[in-house]
Amino acid sequence: MNNIASILILIFLAVTFIQSGYDKIFYWKDNVSWLKEHFAKTQLKNQVPLALFNILVLELISGILCIVGSIQLFLNSGREFGLYGAIFSCITLIMLLFGQRLAKDYDGARTIAIYFIPAVVAVYWLN
Repeated sequence: MNNIASILILIFLAVTFIQSGYDKIFYWKDNVSWLKEHFAKTQLKNQVPLALFNILVLELISGILCIVGSIQLFLNSGREFGLYGAIFSCITLIMLLFGQRLAKDYDGARTIAIYFIPAVVAVYWLN
């Protein structure tokens, strides 16, 4: 039963990060423009494209590892890729949280905390 719950959380995280990565890739200019305004009064104001690229890479790594991990868990109960996916998901979410707190976007930070809970549960179950 724990495998089913873990698979569902990994799929949830994969959808979250793959969709977010897709949006960043195909709407790059819109994202950079919005984020430059969002971080205009922070230390990141001149680093937005680089920061966005770093987040994009982490999101894609997280999403791909979660997909591979859910397949591995389904096929042979292997947990390695799922665990790495959950850990990368947590790291990505912490970086996103840091950015939202830096921008003083407390509602955005609260939303990230909601995603962090299942990611930590996945780390716990898959460890």
